[in-house]
Amino acid sequence: MSDLTAGQAFRRGLFLKRPFDIFLSGTGILLSSPLWLVIAALIKLEDGGPVFYRQERAGRRGRPFDVLKFRSMITDAEKAGVAVQAVAADPRVTRIGRILRSTAMDELPQLLNIFKGDMSFVGPRALRPHEKEVQGDSDARDIRDIPGYEERIRVRPGLTGLTQVFLPGETPRRRKFRVDRLYIKRRSFWLDLRLIALSFWITFRGRWESRQSKL
Repeated sequence: MSDLTAGQAFRRGLFLKRPFDIFLSGTGILLSSPLWLVIAALIKLEDGGPVFYRQERAGRRGRPFDVLKFRSMITDAEKAGVAVQAVAADPRVTRIGRILRSTAMDELPQLLNIFKGDMSFVGPRALRPHEKEVQGDSDARDIRDIPGYEERIRVRPGLTGLTQVFLPGETPRRRKFRVDRLYIKRRSFWLDLRLIALSFWITFRGRWESRQSKL
């Protein structure tokens, strides 16, 4: 009986996930819209470049989609044509960009991706199909070749999650995938709520770019 109840609770949590994403992202877009205008103005005033930046990411079932972010780097940050992970004190990041990245405000436009269904609030990080690692593999490598890829694409990628909260950004993808699989195995509505709460705390402290504990 307890197993049945646990199974029912798990399925109910999964059923609630998408309606919760729609409600929370829609509310977030409405409430944060004045902040979008302020951020857009600051980006334009700093260097006159574009406000938004699009990146191709791998979504559920490996389907590619374009994620939308506030631009936090100089306009020719990837002029060599190779996607490279950002590092601590990355010289490509603008002054406004440092504030945006430390508070995750650069990712506010991803609320639109969540509302559309490309992403969820909580899940594995949406990775770029080809990205050169600063640790681990030294060459750009297709994420499909990394163990654990097939398991993590069974769910929508998330704006936040176990990997985003507990690991530095330049952690090798093999380790990220292991943590992603742990989330998929243990995911529940209550775990999602806890990770969202922790994410707001990290934003409040401005520690998203910390290479130590973000909490």
